[in-house]
Amino acid sequence: MRRRGSASIVANPVLVGAVTTLVVVVAVFLSYNANNGLPFVPTRTVFVEMKNGSELVKGNDVREGGFRVGVVEEMVPARLENGHVGARLKLKLDRKVGELPADTAFQIRQRGSLGLKYVEVDRGRSRRTLVDGAVVPLRQTRAPVDLDRVYNMFDARTRRAAGEDLVGYGNAFTGRGTDLHEFINRAPRLMRVLEPVMRNLSDRRTDLPGFFSALERTTRTVAPVARTYAGTFKEQADTFAAIDADPASLKATISKNPPTLDVSTRSLRVQTPFLEDSAKFGRDLNSAVQELKPTLPVVNSALEIGTPVQRRSVELNADLQQALGALRDLATAPTTNAALGGLIDTVSTLQPTLRYLGPFVTVCNYWNYFWTLAAEHLSAHIGTGSAERAMLNTQGSQANSVGSQGAVLPAAGLKIQSGDPQFMHSPAYPSAIGSDGSADCEAGQQGYPSAGNRFTELNHVNYKHVVEDPGHSEAPASGPTYRRLDAEGKGEGLNPDHVPAGETFTAQPGGTGAKVATP
Repeated sequence: MRRRGSASIVANPVLVGAVTTLVVVVAVFLSYNANNGLPFVPTRTVFVEMKNGSELVKGNDVREGGFRVGVVEEMVPARLENGHVGARLKLKLDRKVGELPADTAFQIRQRGSLGLKYVEVDRGRSRRTLVDGAVVPLRQTRAPVDLDRVYNMFDARTRRAAGEDLVGYGNAFTGRGTDLHEFINRAPRLMRVLEPVMRNLSDRRTDLPGFFSALERTTRTVAPVARTYAGTFKEQADTFAAIDADPASLKATISKNPPTLDVSTRSLRVQTPFLEDSAKFGRDLNSAVQELKPTLPVVNSALEIGTPVQRRSVELNADLQQALGALRDLATAPTTNAALGGLIDTVSTLQPTLRYLGPFVTVCNYWNYFWTLAAEHLSAHIGTGSAERAMLNTQGSQANSVGSQGAVLPAAGLKIQSGDPQFMHSPAYPSAIGSDGSADCEAGQQGYPSAGNRFTELNHVNYKHVVEDPGHSEAPASGPTYRRLDAEGKGEGLNPDHVPAGETFTAQPGGTGAKVATP
């Protein structure tokens, strides 16, 4: 008889199947999640920026000192702090590794020859630590150069060129063992000389990096004209070929170089003071340029305005050239000097006359008076016709008439044959001004003075009717045609009371004793 309580668990096939299924499910789950770390293990997340992913994949190990401390959970492209696009890794790290210093570095390493990669953690020394979810910047990460990339450099073309280089080097060293031994023998002396040279080159004051930067800028500038620049080498080859065709001339040129250099050395020694002065001038000019800077807008405006003027000046210069050519022909003509001499004589002849006649116009205004009254003078009527016509018709009917030529005495109504008597009522040369330039304007203004007439000495009653100012240049003003000012400064006349300032004048004809009128 079998007892109920002694039965084994393995005797139940259903229970055995259930346990087996559970074990298989747990094993599959653990295998599937092995790349993401063991479940129920506490972790922290760190984001790492890389220049490139270097063929890293999700699930690759994160190791420190050779031990696995985490996995790569995710890798996505991201724009880095330098503006370039790189890779951002999401690392899941076990908390058993402890706190990581803030300066911890990360780099991608190769795990084997099959191309597997892992991320290596290089723990830093900073007192600050990376918090959960911190981002490690690009400057704390390194991406290696893969071996396949190194091998890719040696493509068929490169390998062929390297083989040619080896052949060339072999040919270069063939039969030159003695020279190579001599170089090795002299190498220590070369190194002793080379040491100070390299020290100077490595000195910060030499600024060798700056030299290469400038060389790079120069090369970048020359690059657009590289084809033209390369063409100059061909032209130089032609030049050197021409030089090679005449070695004697080249030898003569080289032989003359030493004395030429000596002369140049002495010349530079003489130029040294000039160069020093030029340097001082440059420093002073720098200050002037600094002062010029705020005035540049004004200068630019002047240049902008002056540019079209300068363009038009070309046409003006062409016309001016013709004018100057005509002036040159006039100056070189033989008749020019004679004409200038005649002009000088004319001016010398007219100058005394103009000095005397000028005040008649500028002070007395007789020119305008004459033409204003000329029409009335010719149109005035008397019993025998117009006064002017009657006087012309009767001027010869007495001795010494107004129109007589060769008369030695003034017209005084003597020996009247017919018509009305004629009398002279003005001096032959009346005064427009006094000797001091003040207005007189006595022409045509005299009356009939009863005394002081020098013609009364002729003891003839008719000569008492002849009017002539005996001292007209010094006498008081006779006529009313100049400006007279009263006590209030108001003028009665129309003309100035003095010769205008700056005008040269004489009170008497002949031009002697000329004066310049002052204000």
